[in-house]
Amino acid sequence: MVKLSCMANLLALHNLTNDFADYPPDLLLFYEMQPPPCSQILPCGLGRGDGKKGKALDLSGNLTTICISDSLRKVDRAKCRAFVSRASQGNLNLLSGLSAQKRELLNMSLACLGHPGTNLSKEHLSTLGGLVCDMEPAVILDSDPHILDNLKLCSQLTAGQREALNELLHSGATSVGAPGSWNLDRLWSLGSLAFYVNATLWKMVNKEVSKDFFRGVVTRYQAGSLPKNRVQSFVDSYLAQELSLSRANREAGLSLRNKSHFLSSSASWTPGRRCNRGNITAQVLQDELFMVRYDCTQLKSCLGTKVLKANLNPLLQHPLPRECQRVVKGKLSEIYPGGVPEDQLKLIASLVYLYSNDEISRWNITSGDTVVALLGSDVAMENQTQAVIKKYLELNGTVTGALLVAIGGFRLCWMSPWQIEAIRPVELRRAGALDISSCAQERKDDLYEKAKEAFSGSNGTITYYRYIQPYLCGAPVEDLKYLARDNISMDIDTFTSLNPEVLQNLSLSIVAKLLGRNVADLRKARSNPAVNSWLQNQNQSALEALGFDRTPEQLHHGSSTTGKPLSAWVTNKGHSSSASPSGHATHSPTSGCCVLTPFCLLNAFGLPIGLILLMKLL
Repeated sequence: MVKLSCMANLLALHNLTNDFADYPPDLLLFYEMQPPPCSQILPCGLGRGDGKKGKALDLSGNLTTICISDSLRKVDRAKCRAFVSRASQGNLNLLSGLSAQKRELLNMSLACLGHPGTNLSKEHLSTLGGLVCDMEPAVILDSDPHILDNLKLCSQLTAGQREALNELLHSGATSVGAPGSWNLDRLWSLGSLAFYVNATLWKMVNKEVSKDFFRGVVTRYQAGSLPKNRVQSFVDSYLAQELSLSRANREAGLSLRNKSHFLSSSASWTPGRRCNRGNITAQVLQDELFMVRYDCTQLKSCLGTKVLKANLNPLLQHPLPRECQRVVKGKLSEIYPGGVPEDQLKLIASLVYLYSNDEISRWNITSGDTVVALLGSDVAMENQTQAVIKKYLELNGTVTGALLVAIGGFRLCWMSPWQIEAIRPVELRRAGALDISSCAQERKDDLYEKAKEAFSGSNGTITYYRYIQPYLCGAPVEDLKYLARDNISMDIDTFTSLNPEVLQNLSLSIVAKLLGRNVADLRKARSNPAVNSWLQNQNQSALEALGFDRTPEQLHHGSSTTGKPLSAWVTNKGHSSSASPSGHATHSPTSGCCVLTPFCLLNAFGLPIGLILLMKLL
């Protein structure tokens, strides 16, 4: 991501942004966006430089003042659409931490299409691609049914989008038809969207078809080719309708009998409490439809402890619902009242979230492999993480660099202060860059001090910065001031991860020195609450010297302060100034995050794109 933002800066500096067709879609995501003029613009006087002010309707239908350049008035809308179409093919997840950039890309894209509202045509959808993923649920219902293809590109859907998707599928208006007509091929053609189908729709699908699909999902899940969270959501929805049908059938069966006679002769029997499906054997556990045939009540009644002990791994290879997992945990407690033995602990990673600190304290954890098995997935929570590591350290275990990498940086967030202190500096160095962005600020502060100790012997500030960078979210003001003296050119992701309270205490000159030649990227982060608050507190004229106004709204609609015309539908990102302590602009080359060398370009983009960029920039 840093290399992409850097390269976008370089292209802007050399006025090469219009050659977007030659560049990879991911790179276009980091262009600085500016909406093209629309038909509602009315001239209302001159702005700064060669920009002109106008009135336009924004995406909410409100009249707003925007500043545009003469070059914007000559935009070929078809060319604008071509840019959007290519950019939308990029990995939009790269902008997950730059919400302002993502929003402007979407706003600009809709402006290119003439502000179509929620009713998107097939042509609109083809142009927008994955950008549809950030739109409101109403768009799903009001647009052409081909929106289904766009939704397949989404990494996840919101609750409202999922509800709208199910309503759309229920209508039968899409290419897959009504749920009652679905066959196996149509279900798989839905891709990840099939995992969002709710219990109501599953009742409408042909029984044998849905079972075949369930069988295929379990097979792929056990092969590790499907994400666990998606499969678990699907299993819960599917089994909910199975349970509903089972209850309905049972009630229908009872109504055909003389209920009073039936109940009086079976007073000691409670439906579902005895094993009605037959005892569970090793062979039964090999069946992909095992969970369909045995609900959690039947699992409790039909699974013997001997079979469980001998077949724990095959059983836990199924994506069991939480209720069924609790059943398995209860039976394991019967088998191992003194605690699950270590050789079995490696098999129960999917259950570890169910165990209390007291239960974990009875485990025998002597191997780093056991720790990795228990904590290597996303299942264990804070209490379990601390308890597992505590037990491991009590038994003379060592938190190695390899172990830290294996369990993931976010597990550091859940270690206690004394457990972090127990990590030897050499092991943290061996672990390299760990992502601690999800930690609470207090824990980030602890980890920064540990990292500072680990990397303090690095040769030179630049080398030290490369090692300490992931931990700077816990750095105090004085340490950041020290780094600012050495031209580190901090990337915008690292800058936005700084302690918000610390950020507010950094002067404009210090921030300019920290970001160095990446200062242009500050615009992309203006929707970050801490950055926005910091901008509000800065001197207006000093900000303008950097090419920025104070608020996100002003930044979005503001005119160019560099005196250069904006390019057709993206602003010229080549801000070549940074603020001196006095607030005056001083010349500085753009983008310190990459170096204009053949190795840099080829390493970042490969062939042939690296060569194309090299030829254009040299």
